[in-house]
Amino acid sequence: MRTANIGVLKNQLSAYLKYVRNGEEVIVCDRNVPVARILPLRPHSSLDAEEARLVAAGILKLPNDPNPMDWDAFWAIPTANVSDEAVKEAIDWAKGER
Repeated sequence: MRTANIGVLKNQLSAYLKYVRNGEEVIVCDRNVPVARILPLRPHSSLDAEEARLVAAGILKLPNDPNPMDWDAFWAIPTANVSDEAVKEAIDWAKGER
């Protein structure tokens, strides 16, 4: 892991991005106080071109957990039995009709 103050990073951005491309993390500091991290993107072969563009633009954030969601296990979780009256009361309460 490397650290760089904002001015140094600005002047040597290409060099620091080379470190990031090689898998290193760069901590950005403002007057020696850490304010941000530059992390390498994990290679995702499952990303299509549009998803890769959204990630690069900062619009889409990749999940931190490399394990995919087990939807079958999720939907197998038993649900509670709630009466219609209790649901109506909860909706009224949420709307502020108390």
